[in-house]
Amino acid sequence: MNSSENRPTTPGSNFELNNPTVICLLYFASFLTGVTAIIGVVLAFVWRSEAKSDWELSHYQYLINTFWIGLVGGFLGVVLMIVLIGFPILLAVSIWVIVRTVMSLLKAQKREAMPNPGSWTI
Repeated sequence: MNSSENRPTTPGSNFELNNPTVICLLYFASFLTGVTAIIGVVLAFVWRSEAKSDWELSHYQYLINTFWIGLVGGFLGVVLMIVLIGFPILLAVSIWVIVRTVMSLLKAQKREAMPNPGSWTI
């Protein structure tokens, strides 16, 4: 049996709905809802203890770091809106979170590990 036959996919596509992908989608949805990232990070913590492979574990660490750094950056941006520097900070943090989430999503679709999951860089 081919290993690709064991992968759950949506009908008619090559999009794999694995656990790191679910977390990435929740992070994207948080830009509309504001709260789904919290669900995503909770799932990342829960699924991290159940990781079946190293590539999954690297995504969980990467996405957990993305959440916490994004939360702190967003908080600083909101506080600094008083002196108007908060607006560019919020924009930069949003772009940073989107890029990191896209990178994780792309690698999760290929079942590849994140190269440096503990870093702040993209």
